[in-house]
Amino acid sequence: MNPAADVWAKVLALLQNEMTSTTITTWFDDASAVALEEDRFVLFTPSPLKRDIIAARYAPAIQRVLSDLFSAPFRVEVLTEGELESFRKEEKKNDFLPGTEDYVFERFVVGASNKFAHAAALAVADSPGQVYNPLYIYGESGLGKTHLLYAIAHQLHKRDPKLSIIYVKSETFTNELIQAIREGSNQQFREKYRFADVLLMDDVQFVAGRASTQEELFHTFNCLYELKKQIVFTSDRPPKEMLRLDDRLKTRFEWGLLADIQPPDYETRMAIIKNKAIRMGVDLPESLLQMIAENITANVRQIEGAVNKIMAYQQLMGDSVNKDTVFRAVKDMFKDRSDIVPTADVIIDEVCKFYNILPDALRGQGRTKDVSLARQIAMYQIRAMTNISLKEIGKEFDGRDHTTVLHSIDRITKMVKDDPEIREIVKDITTNINIRYE
Repeated sequence: MNPAADVWAKVLALLQNEMTSTTITTWFDDASAVALEEDRFVLFTPSPLKRDIIAARYAPAIQRVLSDLFSAPFRVEVLTEGELESFRKEEKKNDFLPGTEDYVFERFVVGASNKFAHAAALAVADSPGQVYNPLYIYGESGLGKTHLLYAIAHQLHKRDPKLSIIYVKSETFTNELIQAIREGSNQQFREKYRFADVLLMDDVQFVAGRASTQEELFHTFNCLYELKKQIVFTSDRPPKEMLRLDDRLKTRFEWGLLADIQPPDYETRMAIIKNKAIRMGVDLPESLLQMIAENITANVRQIEGAVNKIMAYQQLMGDSVNKDTVFRAVKDMFKDRSDIVPTADVIIDEVCKFYNILPDALRGQGRTKDVSLARQIAMYQIRAMTNISLKEIGKEFDGRDHTTVLHSIDRITKMVKDDPEIREIVKDITTNINIRYE
């Protein structure tokens, strides 16, 4: 499926309301869509004469139709033979953050729930290092925080390709630091991050409780801030709720602007679904748009995933899009999160990642303090998030009996109640487990 071609077909159909069929046949019969970008729609015609006529006479009408479809402004560019070849070569050269080309401001659907965060991100992209530094965007998973990070990066890169822009997840930052310590390449690691013009860090909540990572991030922050380089963080919670975060980092996160994103309201969900469907060439009647918007309420990523599944279902099954088709394609997404039951393997894997230990060590007989605590947390999480019996949980951990398992669960239950640090660790691991099922 070619989204640009599907959009062009819709544009031609709408242009028939204001142009004669003779006009459309004469000037657009051999015109084809080349690309649909964040703010540009590219057409091709083999005739230089038609290229000039379309650009001069009809581009405004095409722009108006595109604006009505996407609720966003578009430039219309018309190419002919030699220009098309140059365009293709230029496309291949653009390897900045590959795979994230759709995550731009023009494709971020703004509503009441995210308007403030969007405006702050746009201000940062317009004046990096001068306003809202650092910018700290927080909210639950799947609401568009990463989209805004990439949008900032793309807008800055478009304006000045020479800027050193680093996007990194906090987990990657930690792993690179560990590798640098092992290989004795700390200087190269520091130069990479401290000489950046823009640092965009995703999921910064995961640096909390990691002493070496926090120390490195503290000095990196100070260096960039003093040089008036832009820093943007995202997290699932505000700094004050990150109980294991060093106070000095917590203070610095709060120096700039805190902007939260809430789950989208009904109108925003409708706009997101409509926008995504049109771009992907999926024709959804209003009643089906409403059906999705009413059933998927908390997560933008799930909303977009629903449209992707409908498109795939239509392609593979050959069904026309109707209520039954939509329901069959996305019925699993209509379940509450409480209905999702992770496997013991997934839970154990996430606990191991958090504590940086091997699954065999967690499942085995090791009795070091960290391994023992991680094992007990894994047992607690399995009991809390699955329907597995105590006996079956014991089998997951080298055949431990149900008494041992019960003791571990009771201990962590008490610690979650009385120890804020353990409570936050359990919350982080739970978040990571849930993300795998989005």
